[in-house]
Amino acid sequence: MPDMNITMTSSRPYLVRSLNEWILDNDCTPYIVVDAGVQGVQVPTEHVANGQIVLNISPGAVRSLVIGNGALEFSARFGGVPMQVFIPLQAVMAIYAKENGEGMVFGSEPGSPDPEGGVDADHSAGRRSDERPSGRPTLKVVK
Repeated sequence: MPDMNITMTSSRPYLVRSLNEWILDNDCTPYIVVDAGVQGVQVPTEHVANGQIVLNISPGAVRSLVIGNGALEFSARFGGVPMQVFIPLQAVMAIYAKENGEGMVFGSEPGSPDPEGGVDADHSAGRRSDERPSGRPTLKVVK
């Protein structure tokens, strides 16, 4: 009989690493959606909208990307200004391919931000779900 008292570590770092690799292997651009309100997040605040920021983490956009078990970090330029970005992994709400929107939305693990109202761009833009997208990829929370 399985031991129900075993506490597993978060699967998010493993999923972010593998999805990033999968997106790159398919010649697409990995984007992450970050909850900028999570403690410890260090991102360019001038690019935060509605408490979130979307970041391109492709090798051409960032340097020294490290996706560890606790945080994602890299250096990048924003408006020509270099910055070290630090994102605790519980702040990563989604990772997806810019070109087609394929990816994953997170939020079901303890300590994770709730994706409700966050990354469903169809409803936040006031667009009906049966209308054609405006060319930007969107993520939908599926329950």
